[in-house]
Amino acid sequence: MNHDPFIVPPGKRIKLDDYDPGFTSHFESEDEAGVKLSKDVVKLAKYHDMLYAQHTYALLVVLQGMDTSGKDGTIRHVMSGVNPQGTQVHSFKAPSAEELNHDFLWRSAKVLPERGRICIFNRSYYEEVLVVRVHPELLEAQGLPPGTDGKRLWKQRFEDINNFEKYLAGNGIVVVKFFLHLSKAEQRRRLLARIDEPEKNWKFSVSDVKERGYWDEYQKAYEDALNHTSTEWAPWYVVPADHKWFTRAVVADVIASKLKALKLEYPQISKTERQQLLKAKKLLEAEKD
Repeated sequence: MNHDPFIVPPGKRIKLDDYDPGFTSHFESEDEAGVKLSKDVVKLAKYHDMLYAQHTYALLVVLQGMDTSGKDGTIRHVMSGVNPQGTQVHSFKAPSAEELNHDFLWRSAKVLPERGRICIFNRSYYEEVLVVRVHPELLEAQGLPPGTDGKRLWKQRFEDINNFEKYLAGNGIVVVKFFLHLSKAEQRRRLLARIDEPEKNWKFSVSDVKERGYWDEYQKAYEDALNHTSTEWAPWYVVPADHKWFTRAVVADVIASKLKALKLEYPQISKTERQQLLKAKKLLEAEKD
């Protein structure tokens, strides 16, 4: 799959209006995309097994998007074939009192993936330049020094995030970021479904409707974040999210491509270790049933 239509080119400015939330590329049906997804799920399992065995790299997947954009479902479907022992998922809600006592990257830094693992951030440190930007009153609880507000604050946080991600990349943590781009009309449909369908009632929150009232502000905040933090070492992908089946196919394909590019291999053992294996094999074969 060609990823160019989804990448936010580093150093260039994009407009979210130029990305179609309903785009489905060359796929003519959900079934066709499902076949592609199934193949990539198998690839991911293989690559992850080698990632875990090689113990050199780690993968950090950042998922951002408006409410109902499909983050949970994307995680569930894309990672369905990966060994749970080598994966972890962290969802970032409103920060706790302990987290507010630290810098804005602290709570993310302490749960970064170990070498050989895949970690998914369902929302992330980007909330600090999205939700907090739309609701600047939240800054009052962060105990920041006087004068750290306004445009200078967001510029500084963009720089901090870029430096943080460059540091991760330099230490073998591959960072891949997805913005699930949902249309306002589709969000409305999904919110209504959560009300009308009993089995989805538990997903509904009145706060989702309240946040919807800030739709335009969020789009501007996302656009600014994408333009300032899509880098060569940690690019952003704007993934159409009006069709969940297409979203999952794109995310799986990008992740599989990222892992393939690492040229992963199973560790090679030494001659001495090989001899020990052969000795162990003889002992096992000599045992009586």
